[in-house]
Amino acid sequence: MSLRDKIYNLTLKDSLAYSGLDNLFCYMSKVLNVTIDEIRSEFKKLQVNGDVFEMRKGKFIAIPSHGYAKGLFLGNAKGFGFVQLGSVKGEHDIFIPGNMTLDAIDGDRVIVKINTQTAEGSDGEIVSIYKPVKHVVGVVIKKGANFFLEPDNNHIPFNIRLIKGKLNFNKDERVVIAVRRSDKHNLSGEVTEVLGRSNDVKAMELGIIREHELYEEFPEEVIEACDKIPLKVKASQKKNRLDLTKEEIFTIDGEDAQDFDDAVSIKKTKNGYLLGVHIADVGEYVKVDSVIDEEAFNRGTSVYFPKSVLPMLPEVLSNGICSLQEGVERLTLSCIMEVDKNGNVISHKICESVIKSVARLTYTQVSDMFNGKTTKASKVKKSLDIMRELSKILETKRKIAGYLDFEIPEVQFVFDEDGRAIDAQKRERNDAHRLIEDFMVLANEVVAKEYCLKGTPFVYRVHESPQKEKLAKVCDFMKGLGIKVPAIPDNITPEFYQGLLKLCDGKPYTETVNKVLLRSMQKAKYVNKNLGHFGLALEYYCHFTSPIRRYPDLTIHRIIKEMLHKKALSKTRLEELGLFTFESSEQSSVTERNAEKAEREVDDLWKAYLMKDKIGQEFEGVITSVTSYGLFIELPNTVEGLLRIEDLPTDSYLFLEKQLKLKGQSHTFAIGDRIKVVLANANIFTRKVDFGYKN
Repeated sequence: MSLRDKIYNLTLKDSLAYSGLDNLFCYMSKVLNVTIDEIRSEFKKLQVNGDVFEMRKGKFIAIPSHGYAKGLFLGNAKGFGFVQLGSVKGEHDIFIPGNMTLDAIDGDRVIVKINTQTAEGSDGEIVSIYKPVKHVVGVVIKKGANFFLEPDNNHIPFNIRLIKGKLNFNKDERVVIAVRRSDKHNLSGEVTEVLGRSNDVKAMELGIIREHELYEEFPEEVIEACDKIPLKVKASQKKNRLDLTKEEIFTIDGEDAQDFDDAVSIKKTKNGYLLGVHIADVGEYVKVDSVIDEEAFNRGTSVYFPKSVLPMLPEVLSNGICSLQEGVERLTLSCIMEVDKNGNVISHKICESVIKSVARLTYTQVSDMFNGKTTKASKVKKSLDIMRELSKILETKRKIAGYLDFEIPEVQFVFDEDGRAIDAQKRERNDAHRLIEDFMVLANEVVAKEYCLKGTPFVYRVHESPQKEKLAKVCDFMKGLGIKVPAIPDNITPEFYQGLLKLCDGKPYTETVNKVLLRSMQKAKYVNKNLGHFGLALEYYCHFTSPIRRYPDLTIHRIIKEMLHKKALSKTRLEELGLFTFESSEQSSVTERNAEKAEREVDDLWKAYLMKDKIGQEFEGVITSVTSYGLFIELPNTVEGLLRIEDLPTDSYLFLEKQLKLKGQSHTFAIGDRIKVVLANANIFTRKVDFGYKN
C-alpha cells in the first residue's frame, strides 16, 4: 500500500478527531513513521484530486464518506444538473437543483453533499469544485457596451462576461476564453485565442479541439528538453542490447503515418515460425518525472483528426529519434516469439535491442503485392508471404477461442486543396492491416502474461464481460428479425457472442446487428489489475506496442526495462510502481475517452459540412437505430441523420422497444431496413443531419 493510500485510510478513519492540519499531520506522522513534510505533500495531492475535503474549518474527511462524494458535473441548458459518480452516465447520478450548483459548469469535477436518497434517485448540492474547467469555447456577442461569450457547449446555460485581456477580439468571432472565478463563484472570461469567424468550419473544428483541452503546441520547456536529446543512436546506448541491425526488419503503416513505433520480422523454423515484434524504446528518451514525461502523462494519447494529429510527444521524438525510420539505427524493445504451426507461442524473449528497418512499407503496398502487383513491398516478399501464412493461422486459432471481429468500417474523408471535405468513404481494412493487428495482439498478450505471472505491477488493457440485461435486449431485437436466438447462459462467453454474429452472416442486416451487439458490450479501459479481455477472448492483455502515442504503453515499457536490469524489486519499489500504474491507468482511461469524443465530434462536423450543399437530394440508407421519436439513418458514406416520427408516412405508430421497431397499421420500420430519404437539413453548428421521408 502506498503512502498516499495509507494517509487516505487514516483520513477516512480518524481525521475528524483532530482539529486543524498541524494536529492531523502530527498524528499521521507518528502512526506512519514518516516526516510531516512527506505527509503534507501527499495530503495536498489527495486534496487536489478531490479525495480529501475540508467539510468545516479544520475538519477533513476522505471522499466518499459522511454523505459526500465526488464526480463529474453534467450541466443542463435549464440551469440544473447532475453529478455523475460512476463511469457510466445515468447509473448513479445525483440531481443538483439550479440554486445548488455553486455556479459549476458542465465538465467541472466537483464534491457533492448528498441530501436525500430514495429508490427513485438522489439529490444534493455542490460544496466544492476541485478541478474546474479551465477554458470554454464560443462566439463573441455584444450586449450594450459589454461583450459576452455565448458558449458552444449548450449545457452551459448562460453567457459569460468577457474581461479585457491581451488579445483583441470582435463580435461574431469564435474564441477560447480562460475562465475566471471570483470568491463569490461569479464567472467571467479572458480571451486567450481567436479561432476565426463564427461560421468558418475550420474555426469550428479548432473550437471542438480546444473544448476538449487539446493543443498542437507543446510548452517551451518541453521543446527545450527535447532539443537536448541526441538525433542519432549513440554507441554507448547500444551496449548490452541485442543487435538486430542485420536482420530483415521493416514497418507497415498508413500512407500518411510519420510515427513508426512498431516493426516486424519473421523466419521459418523447424517447429513453425520465429516472429519478432520490435517496438520503439521511448522510455530510453522520455525519463520518469521529466517535463516531457509530465506533458505526455497529461496528454495521455495522441489524437487523430481527419487532417491532423495532436501527438502525445513532440515531433522531434515521435517523428524523429523514436520513430523506426527506414535505414537508420533505432533503439527498441523486442518481443521475439517462437510460434508453432498451430499458432501457439512455445517460447519467447523480451529484451532491449537495436534495429535498422530495411523498408518503410504501407498497407496499400503490401495489399497490392499480395494481389500480384509489384510494389516496394516486393523486396521483402518472402517474409511477407510467411507473415501472411502465420497471420491466417493466428486468426483461425482466435476464432476458435471466441475472438470477436466486428466488421464496422471507419470513415475516411477526402479533402480538396483548401482543406475542406469533398467526400467520405468507408476505410479499407485488408490483409495487411489484419497481419499487423494479429502480430501486435500476440505480442501484447505475451507481454501481459509474463509480467502478470511475475506479480509485477503493470497496466492492463481490460474488457470485462457484458451485462446480461443489455445482452437480453439485443437478443429480443434479433428475435424480432426472425432469428432463432439460443438462451443466454449464466456465464456469458465470447463464444456465445461469436455464435450470435454467425447467425447473421450474409444477411442484409449483418452490419446493423454487429453494431447493436457492440453497443451491448462494456467499454475497454486501462486498470492495474489483470481482468482479461472479453472481445479478444484473452486471459491476459496489455498495450505494449505503441509507446509513441499511448501513455500506458510507455508506462509498462519503463517497468519492463527496470525488471530487465534489476531482476528483483524491493517492497518499497513495488508499492511505488503500484501507485504509478494506478495513476497511469486512471489518467490514460480519462484521456482516451476525451480523445475519442473529440475525434467523433470533429467527424460529425465534417459529415455535416459535406452534406450542407446537398439539401433536397435523395439517398438510400440503412436504419441503424429506432427510438420513440424517430429513426436514425446511415448513408453509404457513413453520414448518419435523424428522420423524425412526424416526417414518416401518416400512421398510428407504436414503439416496440424490445424489437427496436416503429410499427403502424400500414407501415413498419426496423433496424437494418433499407429506406429512401431526402436530405432536409445539415447544420454545421449543431453537427446534426436531418432527413425527410421519400415516398
